Amino acid sequence: MKKLMFAILALIFLGTASSASALEPIEELGKAIFFDQKLSVRNNQSCASCHAPSVGWTGPIPGFNKAGSVYFGSVRTRFGNRKPPTVAYGGDSPVLYYDGEAWIGGMFWDGRATGSDLGDPLAEQALGPFLNPLEQALPNASYVVDRVCSSKYSDLFKNVWGSEACTNVADAYDNIGRSIAAYERSSEVSQFSSKYDAYLNGKASLTAQELRGLELFNDNEKGKCSACHISEGLKPLFTDFTYDNLGVPRNPQNPFYFEPEWNPDGLNWVDNGLGGFLESIGEPDYALEMGKQKVPSLRNVDKRPGPGFVKAYGHNGYFKSLESIVNFYNTRDVKLECPDPFTTEADALSQGCWPAPEVADNVNTEELGDLGLSADEEAAIVAFLKTLSDGYTPKK
Repeated sequence: MKKLMFAILALIFLGTASSASALEPIEELGKAIFFDQKLSVRNNQSCASCHAPSVGWTGPIPGFNKAGSVYFGSVRTRFGNRKPPTVAYGGDSPVLYYDGEAWIGGMFWDGRATGSDLGDPLAEQALGPFLNPLEQALPNASYVVDRVCSSKYSDLFKNVWGSEACTNVADAYDNIGRSIAAYERSSEVSQFSSKYDAYLNGKASLTAQELRGLELFNDNEKGKCSACHISEGLKPLFTDFTYDNLGVPRNPQNPFYFEPEWNPDGLNWVDNGLGGFLESIGEPDYALEMGKQKVPSLRNVDKRPGPGFVKAYGHNGYFKSLESIVNFYNTRDVKLECPDPFTTEADALSQGCWPAPEVADNVNTEELGDLGLSADEEAAIVAFLKTLSDGYTPKK
């Protein structure tokens, strides 16, 4: 067991960027908080436990990614209900608002970190896991503040936020979130250092297959990817910060189905995403948003420690490869529907079917489902997506 835990810890911290990037003091503070396992009820869980640099700031344990894809918290018998999203490249997400056609902004898959309290969704999102009983599970903000203010970096906290930074719990807690957000916006986390960035800056060339994938990605009649994953400009974020129901099936291996203390609905539980959050705050038109999840950045979508490492895709981690999720985008409405809505991805691929959407309402049928892409065109899109991993070194 000890060997397993050491292996997991090594994986979590593998690829941590060096401080040589000259972080600002607030960014250094945010980094210290981000990697501090003592900010959890059992002193064993940090932000990095679910958002590791070696895998593009998302889930670093391949065994979890291969199955339920959600992660345990500080109390190891408690699991969340969604796959950890990346914390990189989210700093431009605005305070959640409705523009007359779509909801835009906020953080978390369901947008519940609206940003309305702090004026910054990223900072609000950073505070959520500390008090979530399924994550870091501390009982209240005072516990978080006490641990930060008694940490080895407490002097840095006071240098950044003032000598009285620890005297008011509410203010100190908010500043902890702001510090983490500053680190997540830093050049150490949101690096813009992929092969595609080098290509945009004239320092690398894409292969013929990668160029074909880029062309398809941006083709509004073929791949249609850039309709939501915007690729314009020299530093594209590959997201428009909106929400969409892709018709993703249930992940039958999600451990949240089997946690009666936290999920009394059991197998009947449905993840309604943005719509569920809007319903909880009394938004009258919530039904139009049921099943919609935040459009993620595609940056680092293939970043992994090695070629055999399994990453998961989709808000619930149903898909286990880029090839699979691209095929789903292409064929969701073409293949037969699997008889069992709890069919795993592996079984669906072997049977040549896709299960029914977890939420049947509001499924996007205009931009995916029957794209008519050939196998070669799917492979080209995957090849392009693999150019978005940070850490690329141009050839001299």
